[in-house]
Amino acid sequence: MKNSQIHPCLASRFFFALLLAFIFVLTGCISRPPLNKQTFTFNLPALSVTNAISGNGILGIRNLQVAAPFEGRSLVYRTGEFSYVRDPYAEFLGPPAEELLAPLRGWLRDNGNFIAVTEAGSALKPDLLVEISVNRLFGDFRQPEHPAAVVTIRFVFFHAPNGVPEKAILQQEYSRSIPLSAPTAAALLEGWDKALADILAEVSSDFSRSQIAEQVR
Repeated sequence: MKNSQIHPCLASRFFFALLLAFIFVLTGCISRPPLNKQTFTFNLPALSVTNAISGNGILGIRNLQVAAPFEGRSLVYRTGEFSYVRDPYAEFLGPPAEELLAPLRGWLRDNGNFIAVTEAGSALKPDLLVEISVNRLFGDFRQPEHPAAVVTIRFVFFHAPNGVPEKAILQQEYSRSIPLSAPTAAALLEGWDKALADILAEVSSDFSRSQIAEQVR
């Protein structure tokens, strides 16, 4: 008596049918329409540049750091007293430290406190340096009906003859919590822009007072 065998052609068709069924099941499980990912960058309002420059120093940004919980590209939302989440569908175009560098440099260049603000590789040698630390950068959504954009930044300015930091002339931390029109990523970016503009205006005023105090001594 001969053993029964499945014809090779039938076996191939059976295997192909099983493969198709597996693919249909798999794609059925993930067939939800994907959400579109949004990308953002900071867009601070431009300062009105005056022809008269009151500053007498060249500033260099020594470093700009964002605290580890907020240094990734995904936007961060605070949802509880000790809980935070990252938005997988809303992110910065690049790391937030890189996205912040250009607008902060532009504001410092245009606020009248400095002759110039150098960039990496510039032939200009700074005689003032600033270290910038972003310690908080998140959307506060603990109360969805009262969302807010939260920013905390520390600035440390130094006298820096020959580009070497020496005496600190201003050390200050600035915080803002700006109410949002809606608990959305787009509204959060608008809130961050306003918070940064408010902080930089205060930084400019504080730096001017510190310079006046130095001259009086």
